[in-house]
This record gives sequence, structure tokens and C-alpha cells, in this order.
Amino acid sequence: MCRAPHLHRRRMLTGAAGIAAMTALGGCGEEPWLNLVPDETVREMGVKAWQEIRAKVPASRDVGLQAALDRVATRLLTAAGEDPRSWEVAVLASPDVNAFALPGNKIGVFEGMFQVAGNMAQLAAVVGHEIGHVRAEHGQERMNAQLAKEWGLRLVSLLLQIGDVEYAADIAAALGLGLEYGLVRPYSRRQELEADRLGLVAMAAAGFDPAEAAALWRRMEAAGGPRVPDFLATHPAPAARIEAIEAMLPELRRM
Repeated sequence: MCRAPHLHRRRMLTGAAGIAAMTALGGCGEEPWLNLVPDETVREMGVKAWQEIRAKVPASRDVGLQAALDRVATRLLTAAGEDPRSWEVAVLASPDVNAFALPGNKIGVFEGMFQVAGNMAQLAAVVGHEIGHVRAEHGQERMNAQLAKEWGLRLVSLLLQIGDVEYAADIAAALGLGLEYGLVRPYSRRQELEADRLGLVAMAAAGFDPAEAAALWRRMEAAGGPRVPDFLATHPAPAARIEAIEAMLPELRRM
């Protein structure tokens, strides 16, 4: 257990903020120490979100794209030791260059992504990444991090008021911004890189060239528009992502 030193009442600003942030957000390590959202609840929420998305965005009418996605997903899932029949993957009729994964084994790929993915291996990089998100339970991690953040801010605000700290409400609001950009968003970037790693392993096991993942991100970078600064982004910049992927390739080639 983490143990905080005794703090004087008038040091409540740093003491309360530090203790609450560490306690609510897992200060002893890099991962949340408490599972606040049950697995079954997360899966149910994922399935519900999938149904809502499918109701708003129709399935693609391009049977060729769906067939390609099915082939790639089946190879990756089989190589990863998953039963493809327990997963649902769909091409959605949208020009957005994007894909997503939801708890409950749901993966959606927008038609626009096929305009950027230059071959089946690059499509495998996209799908493998999304499979990685689901298998690593990143959806649950994000829900826990967000819920812990909200609880932590409430505790900080209460302790600031109890400690008779001037401008307590303003300090709590500023701390909320700091936690958002200092913990929750970088945590999301870590998840993205972990999903990349899991996707690369699945690609190699399924017989796809993992180097095509770096090629995909070069094409993504060429197709993209202006980006916010790295430290404010929830995803790594393409250049950083390419560098991380290429650093993993020698080990993958030895597998």
C-alpha cells in the first residue's frame, strides 16, 4: 500500500491534491489499482454502443470490402488464438479514415480507411490494432480511469474546502484540467502503442509483414491534416508511432 506522510492542516493544498490524486488514480503504479466497472457491464455497454453506431451508420454495400475485412480478421483472430465466430467485424458506409473497437468483440472499419490502406497487410495492421484494444481490455481501462478521475476531483474539492483553502473551487477546476492532460490522455497514448504492439504480433503470427504497419502510418500521415501538439493528443503522432513500430520489428522478425 502507498502511505502518505502526515501533513499539516495548512498544507492541505498540496497534501489533499496529492493524496486524492494518488488514491483515486492509482499512485502506487502505472495501472489503476481498482476495477470500478465490472467486466460484464463493460461488455454490455460495448454492445449497446455498437448497436447505436450501426443504427446511425449503415453497413457498406461494397461486398468486396466486407469480404476483404472478413478474410483479414479471420486470419488475425485465428493466429491470436481467438474464435473468429465470436467476433463481429463490419465495414461501415462512411468516408472517414478511421476504425474502432468496442468491448464485446466488435470492430468497425469505415470505407475511407480502405482508401488509405494500400494492401491486405496494411488493412491487417488496422484490424490487428483494433483487436489488440479489445484483447487488452482498453475499453475497461479507459472507463476506470475516467471514473477514478471524477471521484478523485470530488475528493480533492471536498478536502480543499475542509482545509479552508482560498479559491478552492478554482484550484479544483484547474487540477481537473491537469489530471485530464497529465494522466488520462497520456494513458490513452500508452494504450495506442500497446495495441500497435499486439497488432504487430498478430500480424507476424498470421503471415502478414509487420513492416507494412509503418508503411500504413506513412500513408496516414500523408493523407492527414493539421494535428494538435503531441502532449495534448490522445493518439501518438504518426512520426512517433512509426518510430515505435520500427523499433519493434527486429524482435518480431525473430519470432
